[in-house]
This record gives sequence, structure tokens and C-alpha cells, in this order.
Amino acid sequence: MTTLGYAILGLLAREGLSGYDLTQRMKGRVGYFWSARHSQIYPELARLEDGGFVTHSVVEQRDRPDKKVYEITDVGLEALKDWVTEPPPEKPTRDELTLKAYSVWLADGEEAARVFRAEGLKHEEQLARYEEIRSWMEDEWREDLSSPGSPHFASYATLQRGIIHERGYAEWCRWLAEAVGGEISISGRGEA
Repeated sequence: MTTLGYAILGLLAREGLSGYDLTQRMKGRVGYFWSARHSQIYPELARLEDGGFVTHSVVEQRDRPDKKVYEITDVGLEALKDWVTEPPPEKPTRDELTLKAYSVWLADGEEAARVFRAEGLKHEEQLARYEEIRSWMEDEWREDLSSPGSPHFASYATLQRGIIHERGYAEWCRWLAEAVGGEISISGRGEA
């Protein structure tokens, strides 16, 4: 099964959803750490259904065409449970901004500082959005957040990862912008 298949199963383990609803969740809840295009969702749903991991029912609608609502099966739930405890495959890190930092010594300091300040601002803005979501979760889901068996806990855990990532990346960008812009001094000139 593909990782997208597991992402879909993770969403369906929480609630039955139509293909459209899955696409929206991929843009929102899961989109912060995993992405999929609309055109990928329906073929993956078909594969999951062929494999017995999901099933669907047809819901009649008044002013719109009927829709299929997908639900995870027991087989799908077991596959998802097994997958969660498998280590992910090793993947090479590809971070263009960090690659730019590796050669920043060749750039004009002010121009490079501008780039890193702008990137840092993007991460600060995302951090602010995550902090708002965290505040909402802590107000709405207070008791569930300390229960690892709750889907709310799992959502909170992924949000915490995003917060830590964005905070660290924003801090690094600020530090680097100040360093290359001549605003701070750095001791040592070792090569790496």
C-alpha cells in the first residue's frame, strides 16, 4: 500500500468521508505534513476498496448528485495499526534553503540576509497559525490531549511536531540573517 493509502486510512479511521471531504482534509488537517492532489485521491480510494481496506455507501442528495461515503474496514484498521508501528523508510533530506546556507559565504551579506529574513517570516507566520490551532485544541479537547488512545491526542501530537519544526526553522533563519547581515559576530571559521 502507498503512504497516501495510509494517510487516507488515518482520516477514515476518524470518520466516514466522501472523496471530496478527503481532499479537503488533505488540504487542511493532513496538509501541514502530507500532501496529495485531488486527482490522486480517487484512484487510491479505488485501490483501497479493491484491497478490502475501505468500503463505501451511497448517500442520496437533493440538489446534487449522490455521493459515496467511504469508511475504513476492519482489514483497513488492522493494516493502519500495523503500519503505524513500522519505522519509515530512509529518505534523503532535501532542503534548498539549507543548501543555500552551505554556500552563503559567497553571497552579498545584505542580499542573503534579506532572503533568510523573508523565509524566517514565513515560518513565524506558520508558527502563529499552529499556535492558534493549539490554543483551540487545548480549549476544546482538554481531557483527550493526555490520552494517547484518542484521535485528538494524535492530532495534537502532529501539531506539536509542526510547532517545534516551525519555531526551530524561524529561529535558525533569524540567526543566519543576523549573522550574514553583519548584525552579530560569529567566532570560529571551521570548514565542514
